Amino acid sequence: MDLDALLRSRVVDVPDFPLPGVVFKDISPLLADHVAFAGAVDAVVAHHGRGTIDKVVGIEARGFILAAPVAYHFGAGFVPVRKPGKLPLATHEEQYSLEYGTNVLQVHQDAFAPGDRVLIVDDVLATGGTAAAAARLVETAGAEVVGLSVLLELEFLGGRVAFTEQQPGVDVHALLTY
Repeated sequence: MDLDALLRSRVVDVPDFPLPGVVFKDISPLLADHVAFAGAVDAVVAHHGRGTIDKVVGIEARGFILAAPVAYHFGAGFVPVRKPGKLPLATHEEQYSLEYGTNVLQVHQDAFAPGDRVLIVDDVLATGGTAAAAARLVETAGAEVVGLSVLLELEFLGGRVAFTEQQPGVDVHALLTY
């Protein structure tokens, strides 16, 4: 079985979660399968090339699961981007829009060195708002976003277009597209 087929076979559709009419893509079976999980991590690293990344950002919460092993394979640092009130030191903060309101992401002010080349990793690219907010945080801290990698992209929500409009020239990579 090729990697695409393996990964797709481990993503489960859950109808009406978290709301009626929504089909949630559950990646838990993929994460529990060591071959699929390792394949996903290796594919992200292979796409961007070893030695090209200084820091890997993981977006709370499931982005952490993928970003940490990617950072390890790059020999790069891992930087968590979190929701408010979860980081103990001084932070940069970025607000972003959701379908019904707004939310905020934070990162430690000292998370990046000037000129660090940063890869943002998350589980899903939907509308692009969260990824764009993370990219703005990286730039506010003086680093350069060179890529965004996600396990799956919900193409019909237009997140890639929204992200690249705000981050032209940044490589957007999705292992699976729905």
